[in-house]
Amino acid sequence: MPTVNPAPQKHAATPPVTRRARLAIAEDQLDALEALATGFARRNPALSDLLLSTLTRARIVPPQRMPADVIQLGRPLRYRDTTDGSEKTVTLVLPEQADIALGRVSVMTPIGVALLGMPAGARAKWTTRSGEKRQLEVLEVLVADPATEP
Repeated sequence: MPTVNPAPQKHAATPPVTRRARLAIAEDQLDALEALATGFARRNPALSDLLLSTLTRARIVPPQRMPADVIQLGRPLRYRDTTDGSEKTVTLVLPEQADIALGRVSVMTPIGVALLGMPAGARAKWTTRSGEKRQLEVLEVLVADPATEP
């Protein structure tokens, strides 16, 4: 007697697996970023550790080989906060250049660390200073403004 295979069971669709994006940091910015993390260790150890962890995970790239679609200091970007759907255009800068009214976000903020080294199309989760969990998606990385480059 032939074997009859049972009808395949239908399962609920499983969500896609989210992997961490492959981060890239420009070699010529690495020393400044490490110095920032070290300098912030006493004031904000959690943020300092987060930046150091990001730098450890990242691929270090010579500046001339840095992909144009990867966020680095001085490079403007557009992102969507997937929590509320809002879109913003900002530039990631050193703390002394930060000015939220001008869209200049310090790399030494939770969102700044979350954005650092991310390629366009990547998503990142981050926690605001008030403890709120957020997620963002990098929509595009724009041409750098020489005035905000480190």
